[in-house]
Amino acid sequence: MQTTIECCQPLLDRPLSPPDADRLATWFRVLGDPTRLRLLSLIAGKGEACAACDFVDALGVSQPTVSHHLRTLHEAGLVERDKRGRWVYYRVRADRLNALSQTLVSASQ
Repeated sequence: MQTTIECCQPLLDRPLSPPDADRLATWFRVLGDPTRLRLLSLIAGKGEACAACDFVDALGVSQPTVSHHLRTLHEAGLVERDKRGRWVYYRVRADRLNALSQTLVSASQ
């Protein structure tokens, strides 16, 4: 006999609307690339990170590749960027990650 333990309330109280599903699907597609997923985790771990300073060596890819993936993350709305002089700093959009997380938690229950 299997025992079920209720640990968490579902975070979504209704089915996703078509626009919400489209938006979430876009974000999940963007995060389906391992380099972008690693970039997002690096940015989240630092709170804020400089594109030229922090990513090339950490990922072992070229600067143009890093720039392409950061642009994709930014265009999808998963990160914000702030230019300071010659440097561009990136921050994770916590509200977007929370929406993705809530969808995954709800789907697993």
